[in-house]
Parts: sequence; C-alpha cells; structure tokens
Amino acid sequence: MDIVYRGGRVFAAAGFAEAVLVRDGVIAAVGSESEIVRQAATHDVVDLDGGLLVPGFTDAHIHPVQAGLERAKCDLSDIYGLEAYLAKIADYAAQHGDKDWIDGGGWDMSAFPGGLPHRSQLDFLDRPAYLIQRDHHAAWVNTRALELAGITAGTPDPVDGRIERDPDGTPSGVLHEGAMDLVGLLTPRPTAQDLDDALVEAQRHLFSLGITGWQDAIVGSYAGSDDQLPTYLSAAGSGRLVARAVGALWWDRTRGLDQIDELLERRARAEGLDRFRADSIKIMQDGITENFTAATLEPYCRCGGTGLSYVDPGKLKEYVAELDRLGFQVHFHAIGERAVREALDSFTGTNPGNRHHIAHLQIIEPSDVPRFAELGVTANLQPLWATHHAQMDELTLPFLGEPRSSWQYPFADLQRAGTRFCAGSDWPVSDADPLQGMHVAVNRTEPGGSVHASYPTAQEPFLPEQRIDLATALTAYTAGSAWINRSPAGIIEPGRPADLVVLDRDPFALPLGDIWTTKVRMTFVDGKIVHEV
Repeated sequence: MDIVYRGGRVFAAAGFAEAVLVRDGVIAAVGSESEIVRQAATHDVVDLDGGLLVPGFTDAHIHPVQAGLERAKCDLSDIYGLEAYLAKIADYAAQHGDKDWIDGGGWDMSAFPGGLPHRSQLDFLDRPAYLIQRDHHAAWVNTRALELAGITAGTPDPVDGRIERDPDGTPSGVLHEGAMDLVGLLTPRPTAQDLDDALVEAQRHLFSLGITGWQDAIVGSYAGSDDQLPTYLSAAGSGRLVARAVGALWWDRTRGLDQIDELLERRARAEGLDRFRADSIKIMQDGITENFTAATLEPYCRCGGTGLSYVDPGKLKEYVAELDRLGFQVHFHAIGERAVREALDSFTGTNPGNRHHIAHLQIIEPSDVPRFAELGVTANLQPLWATHHAQMDELTLPFLGEPRSSWQYPFADLQRAGTRFCAGSDWPVSDADPLQGMHVAVNRTEPGGSVHASYPTAQEPFLPEQRIDLATALTAYTAGSAWINRSPAGIIEPGRPADLVVLDRDPFALPLGDIWTTKVRMTFVDGKIVHEV
C-alpha cells in the first residue's frame, strides 16, 4: 500500500514541498499535496499536523554500543556536580551489591576544581571504582582500583597518556588517555549478550531522535572497551540492526603498517551485509584541550607543553596513503590546531572519492581553513560543543589564550571556503539529539534544558560570527552525513529509501532561539515506522 505524507512542509532536495508519496519503502514522488494524492493508489496517510518532514538523520561520529553499555551502568551523564555524582554513585552501589566493580561514567570536568576529581572522594565505596569522564578521555578511580592495578608513585606514564598525581607523586585518581587502560582493562568484561543488548537499546534511543543511520567512530578495543565488530556482524546478520551503520575500524596507534592485513580481514567480514559496512578507519591524532593532550602549535598558557600527536606525523602520511590506496575512508579525531594540520597534510595526494573526513575540529589555524575544500576533505562537526559552558570558560579559554581561542569551531569560515559538512554528536560524550546540535550551530548558545543551560554565560553567543544557517546545519545531519557513509538515504527525492522523520513543528518557522524545542514525532526506515510518540 502507498503512504502519503501531507499536512505540513517537506524539506526536500529540490526545496520545500507539500507532500511525499512512498511506495514499497521507496520515495516515489515529491510535490504539491494535490499532485501526490492524484498519483497515489490505495494509500495510508501520515498527517504531518503542521510539522516538518525531513530525511532521517545520520550521525557521522557516535559510539552507540558504548553508550548503550553506559546507560545500563552508573550513568552520571544527566546530572552535574560532585554532590549529585556522589549521591548517584552511592545509590547505584547500594542497589548493585552483587557487582564487583562500580563502573560507568558521564562526569563533567568542569564540576571539579581544575577539572580533576580525586580518588579519596570515591574511597567510601567497598569496591573498586572506574568512572569514565563525559568526553571519554579520562577516568576517575578510587584507591582500591589503583591498588588492584598496581599503580604507585613509581609507575611511569604510558607514552599515550598521563597518570594525574598529588604533589608527592602519589596517583590522585585520574587517568588520562592511554593511562585509562591500566585500570579499565581490569573491569568486568561485558558478555556478547550485554553488547548486543547495548546496541539494540542504543538503536531504540537513536530512532526516538530521528537518527536512522550512523558511523560508529571506534570499532575496536580502546580505553577499556571491547571490540564491537562481532556485535555489529551478529546484529546485521540477524536483522536486529535496522539502521544503516558504518564502523570506523580502530587504528592501533602503537603499531604501523603491520596492522593493515588485519584491517583488510576485518573489512571483509562485513562484506555482503545490508545494514553494516566496516570500510572506514579511525585515527585518533590527539587528545583534548582540557587535559592539555590536544596537539597545539604553540604552548598552552600557564602550563606550557603542546600536547600529544598520538601517531608520528612523519609516518602518518605513509599510513594514510596506504589506507587510501586500499580504498579505505580515513576518519580522523583532531582537536588541536597542530593535529588538524597533521591530518590535512596526510591527505595530500589522496583520492577525494574515498570521502575522508576530520571530526571535532575544535581549533583550526586560519591558513588551514581553505585546505579542506582544496583537498576534498569533509569537516565532521560536533556543534554542541561550540558554546559558552563551564568547561569552555573555565578549563579551555584560560589555557588557549588569544588569538587561538578565537579559532574554535569556525563553521562559517569553513562554509565560506566551500567545505563539505557532515555532523554528529559523539554520544555518549554529548547529547545525541541532532536538533540540539542544529540549535547550537545556528545560535552558538546552549539549548534550553541542557546540563549547562544555567551557566552564567550559556546564552551569550560563542564566537557568533561562526554561526551557520539552519538549512546548512540540517543538511549536514542528513545529506552530508549520509554521503560520508555512502548511504542511499539522507535526501527526500524520488528513488531514495523512505528513511523519514516527522518533526512536531517546523523549526524554520520558529524564532532561532527556539529551534531546540523541536521534537521528533515519528521515525521511518524504508517506509516502516520504527518510532512514534
């Protein structure tokens, strides 16, 4: 039976339309309501009720399995502050007396002086604790966990991380980057069923936000997490994976070209699956600014140091050239301006048809902005971070200084230079809701109701000259991210899969400051409903 979507507006490839006809899970026609009704055979009607019909969103940088696991553990992501964290942790421990560890995460660095909690704050627990920071670049552990891992004042920092220490050298309870594995790998391993349940729960949540496809930004073992490739293969093979997903296979930064054969074998294991491919490679080139591991060109203010380049820049171009030759897409994590430049340098001479992209892009030295379009590299935006929030104002700006602070998240400059955009959330690092991300991209202020919305400067636009318009932001989350994933969805035009989302209102008709109030009413994949309020 045909389906006619009418009663609102449609964000279509050729401009706004009134209605859409779907036949056998495929978009058959787009146009005026009278034209569509005339073309339809016996049909059902989806009443848009004054809302907006948009393509299903694709999240181009996300960690669904990890997010699903964390939602089932001690989840601190929806609260803020030490008092609230300790109350939640104590309650979780009381309810889970059978667990050998208290693990989970979601704490915010800005809730602690200098961004650093302490092991002693968790020593009231009768078990070891391992709680991952919201950004997933650090872990908060208690004394018992450090003892079990054998971490003492004499334990050296790993080459790709740092053990935070008290003045006398005693580990203080925060493990940065690669140091997370010193404890994280001791925590109880999730079972295959745990991982499968996590993926299914994550998919359910993402459908509720209108997300019908994604690129998992780390498929491999990293920071204490297990390899998710078997989970995706199982779910895609059995039909439990309904969304269109791509896995970015983890590049082991302690190795070189010797891992290529393994990556080829891992890619081949996903060949022939309808809903999952594993033809992207994730390279994490640096860390984050708040713990001074983001790679910068000039030293950080007050503390010195220029961060870490996790992959030797002298070898990076060789690695990327070989991956490109083999038809892999390369998906970079780059936060600091030096890491961004190193990633761009590595793409010189590569094939733009492989759809390489760089995610996060917090700081870009202005002379590097035009290089994205020149090299055919897509900017993978995480807009939610481009606001005045506590972490930005208290832990980032004071250590970046000027002019570097004004180089952050330069979306408008990238757009003017002709850069192609895709967009994502980095969930569970931040909220997965694309509409909240669009709100920030357009306003450069915190959405109402966010964890930082009550922060004093949250409604002061952050570098307002870098705002982009709503159509550009929406296209990044739809056509742009679908393009990165080589997905046939992401655009409303005849011949495309009917991956569609009904919004409860038309955000283009709202004051810009109210974009965040838009919600998803219905989500469809191949014309079949997968979420309805």
